[in-house]
Amino acid sequence: MGIGDTDGASAAPAKEKAKVFFTRDLSPEGLTRLYARINRSLTGKIAIKLHTGEPNGPYIIPSEWVKAFMPGVPNSTIVESNVLYEGPRYTTEGHREVLKTNGWTFSPVDILDADGDVNLPIAGGKWLKELSVGKHILNYDSMLVLTHFKGHPMGGFGGSLKNIAIGCGSGKSGKKQLHQEGDNPWAEGPNFMERIVEGGKAITDHFGPRIAYINVLRAMSVDCDCMGTKAAAPTTPDVGILASTDILAVDQASVDMIYALPPEQRRDMVERIESRSGLRQLTYMKELGLGNDQYELITL
Repeated sequence: MGIGDTDGASAAPAKEKAKVFFTRDLSPEGLTRLYARINRSLTGKIAIKLHTGEPNGPYIIPSEWVKAFMPGVPNSTIVESNVLYEGPRYTTEGHREVLKTNGWTFSPVDILDADGDVNLPIAGGKWLKELSVGKHILNYDSMLVLTHFKGHPMGGFGGSLKNIAIGCGSGKSGKKQLHQEGDNPWAEGPNFMERIVEGGKAITDHFGPRIAYINVLRAMSVDCDCMGTKAAAPTTPDVGILASTDILAVDQASVDMIYALPPEQRRDMVERIESRSGLRQLTYMKELGLGNDQYELITL
């Protein structure tokens, strides 16, 4: 046999590329068009996971967009979780006041950990074997991850992975599991990226095929929406909206679009991503089988 021969056996087929849909239409209509391409497996009661922001946060996905978009997502509810750091969203009562301040009054918002936690298993995790999440997550059949893609002071960037891992981790327990390493309660670096990925795997495994992802690349501060009014003003231009049923593909495509910008437009975001080892999110997702980093970009 020559090199590469398989003695008559056919070679394994190449893995099919994931489909990532893209539009430059930053509007509720743009969201609706993309959602129509990824919603086939979302059935039953649908949780829409959003980052609803700190008080008066200037860069979150506009609540008016979500209000116009939600009627096209039948039987859906916005879901959130409390936070680990001190502030108004540390308690359920304070969190509900922030929701009012930020305009999330057109629909009920279910704070998943308002009545306690449940542990979701993490298959194959080297840091975590389970993630503590709000037990209300068990009330939903499917999840739409609607993410404001931006930078992050600890994670480098916050995409769909961050939205479901840290975003679904319960305020008192789950977020601590992800952030803490040994005696350091706010660890950073590659190990933190890996814990985020493992936390995300708990959510993706829980919902199986009944989860889909939309990343909105707009008002992209290098800081997270958890910084509220203290977040740095964006220096990266608005790009558009990306959607997929593959979490790795949608976050990989989002990062690729940032890196494809002219140097002066991408500089601050790339510096934030690379200085925090943010790209480890993508490579570890691939290692754990959380999707495909090879994708076909379909512009609508």
